[in-house]
Amino acid sequence: MLGIMETGMAEIEMYTKGFCPYCIAAKCLLKKKSLAFKEVPIDRNPGLRAEMIERSGGNTVPQIFINGDSIGGYSEMSSLEQSGQLDLLLATG
Repeated sequence: MLGIMETGMAEIEMYTKGFCPYCIAAKCLLKKKSLAFKEVPIDRNPGLRAEMIERSGGNTVPQIFINGDSIGGYSEMSSLEQSGQLDLLLATG
């Protein structure tokens, strides 16, 4: 698990599974932007899957939260990045 750094930026949490290509892509995007995030691996603790579904309404991984708000999965985060809106969300932290 990576810790959340105090950078003045938003708090990012991501529910993941170990061999999920979308999870890997999402982590790469965040790392490319030099952003710290909290990773919650649901394949190591099945109880966390129920928590993820309850919080996000989604049952696929990754499920990504910025400041506690669900933004969806990798596809949604990638779309936000391409439109420039991801940086706006992150700056509101």
